[in-house]
Amino acid sequence: MILRNSGAEIFIPGDTSTERALDRTTHLGIGAHPDDLEIVAYHGILQSFQSEDNWFFGVTVTDGSGSPRAGAYANYSDEAMHVVRREEQKRAAALGEYGGVALLDYASAAVKDADNPDVVEDLKTLIEAAKPWVIYTHNLADKHDTHVAVALRTIEAVRGLDEESKPRKLYGCEAWRDLDWMFEADKVALDVGGHEELASSLLGVFESQIAGGKRYDLATLGRWRANATYHETHGTDTTSALIYAMDLTPLIRNPRLEVRRFVAERIDRFARDVFARLGEML
Repeated sequence: MILRNSGAEIFIPGDTSTERALDRTTHLGIGAHPDDLEIVAYHGILQSFQSEDNWFFGVTVTDGSGSPRAGAYANYSDEAMHVVRREEQKRAAALGEYGGVALLDYASAAVKDADNPDVVEDLKTLIEAAKPWVIYTHNLADKHDTHVAVALRTIEAVRGLDEESKPRKLYGCEAWRDLDWMFEADKVALDVGGHEELASSLLGVFESQIAGGKRYDLATLGRWRANATYHETHGTDTTSALIYAMDLTPLIRNPRLEVRRFVAERIDRFARDVFARLGEML
C-alpha cells in the first residue's frame, strides 16, 4: 500500500495484513481529525463490532495538530499534540475492533487545497482496495472548513473510481452542524441505540480533547439521544440514539450533479417546508 504523504501510517490491530484488512472491509469511515471517525462513522463501527460478517476500516485525513488545548495540554506544542492524537486514534481502533485505520497525516491546508491531488489519490487507493459497501464522512453543510473539504475530496475520489469499486451508499454525517433541520425525506436516520457504553468508551479515548476543554463525549451522546426523541412528533421513541446523515449517494452516481446545487436543493426544501407550515397557521 503506497500512500503519497511520507508521514502516513496504516495501523492494523492484531496480526492481520494490511491487504487482508482492506479486502474484508464492508464499512469505511473517512474523518478529518482523530476522533471524527467515532462521531461521523459510529454507525459503521457499531455495525461491525464483534460481527463475523462486517468489518470497519477508518481513514483519518489530517494530523490533528492544530486542535485547541487547555488544562494539562495547554502547553503542548503542535508536534506534541500530533503524537498524542495519533496514539489516541490507534487506541480507539483497537478498542472498537476496527479492521484498521489509515492515518494520512495531512495538514488541514493541504486538504482544503482543491488543486492538491494527493489527498484524493490516497483516498482512491484506499477505497479501491477496500471496495466497501458504505462510506461515512462529513456532511456538506458542516461549518468546519476542513470537514467540508474532506467530504468534497471523498466525493471526488469515489467519482474517479470504476463502478465496481464504488460503495452502494455514501453518507455525510453530523459533526460541527447537526442535520435535524433537513426535510424528512432528505435525511437518513441511522440507528445507533443500545450500545452507549461502547460509544462512551470510544469517545473517552480522546482524552486530549476532553481534558483539553472540549466535551465531545457528552455533546455527541446528547445529540444522538435528542435525535431519537425529537425524530417523531407524534410517536414514541423507537431507539435510544440516532445519527442523521445527508445521503450523498446521488453525487457519486451522477458525476455531472453539481455539489452546490445538490446542497441548495435540500436547503430550499427545508425552507419551503417551514413556509408552508407557517402558511397553514396564519
